[in-house]
Amino acid sequence: MLQNIPLVSWTNGTILIGVFAVVCVGLVAAVFLLMSTDKKKKE
Repeated sequence: MLQNIPLVSWTNGTILIGVFAVVCVGLVAAVFLLMSTDKKKKE
């Protein structure tokens, strides 16, 4: 029974990488939005 379990689950791995990429892009976008609004307020 243990021999049928794969060492790598490609579906779960790709889903996790996709979610991680979306989170990283969201964080970078939030930082750029905060930087742009900060510059407009100072001027």
